[in-house]
Amino acid sequence: MDGGREAGETREAALVALGDALRAEGYAFTTVTPETHRRVNARSGASEARSLRDVFGWSRPFKPGVLSPGLQALLEQAGALADCGDGTLRSRVRFSTLGPGLYVHSAWPTSQKDAVFFGPDTYRFCALLQRVQGTFRRVVDLGCGSGAGGLSVARRSDEVVLADLNPEALVFSRVNARLNGAQGVQVAHSDLLQGVSGAFDLIVANPPYLADADGRTYRDGGGTHGTELSVRIVREGVERLSQGGTLVLYTGAPVVEGEDLLRTALERQWRSAPLTDVSYEELDPDVFGEELEKPPYAGVERIALVALTARRA
Repeated sequence: MDGGREAGETREAALVALGDALRAEGYAFTTVTPETHRRVNARSGASEARSLRDVFGWSRPFKPGVLSPGLQALLEQAGALADCGDGTLRSRVRFSTLGPGLYVHSAWPTSQKDAVFFGPDTYRFCALLQRVQGTFRRVVDLGCGSGAGGLSVARRSDEVVLADLNPEALVFSRVNARLNGAQGVQVAHSDLLQGVSGAFDLIVANPPYLADADGRTYRDGGGTHGTELSVRIVREGVERLSQGGTLVLYTGAPVVEGEDLLRTALERQWRSAPLTDVSYEELDPDVFGEELEKPPYAGVERIALVALTARRA
């Protein structure tokens, strides 16, 4: 075994063991938006961690002794223990709970270009997938991030492929599959469907959908308003759906003078594609309002959360 692969397996095993240890301690944490996270951590008395939730949920710095020696050793083995240089330490990972599941992902703030995000969109995306009825032979989660979407349907699927361009996302996806006892899961380094083969009877995606000046993988959807990736998913996904297969896209849509620009772009595709039972639903009329102050959103009046579901005829 080469050194890089061995180090990777050691890291992943330590993250699994860390998650198992937190679960045994009854750990639970619901991850909020970055802006809510910032506000809560800015409160008086919230600058330093005193509990597991502070360390692994709120990403607060902690002094030696807050964690048990065993937990701190696992964090170090995972390469996820950072020295803040002022006598405190910090975890480079967070753990979130979603239903009975526990998921590891990047610590707050998610400022790195390869950060792996988990938050309110993840909860809504997984809730949307629970509305999709049936069992599945092959499922692919495009731009899987933590893998939570694909893993949420793993128990009623024979095979689940978690695909992402970001190597860090693939690490967390593998760990989360093991943490949650998922069977038949494969992880693939892939630009959407380019790195995976065959047809799928369920294609799901919760892609980046904002225009991000920093080009963070989990956040920047490409194009003028961040919609480019969502359009690609529908265009390329239709070609790889098996007959009767379902496509589920959860994403954001910029609205200009009352017009949903993403819907306009997608409608051109679904009207000419072999799709049936097409549903386009606005789940939330107004999210990420702070983005409207940035240059890419000049003229945009709101960003909506939407869900597109369609079946291949």
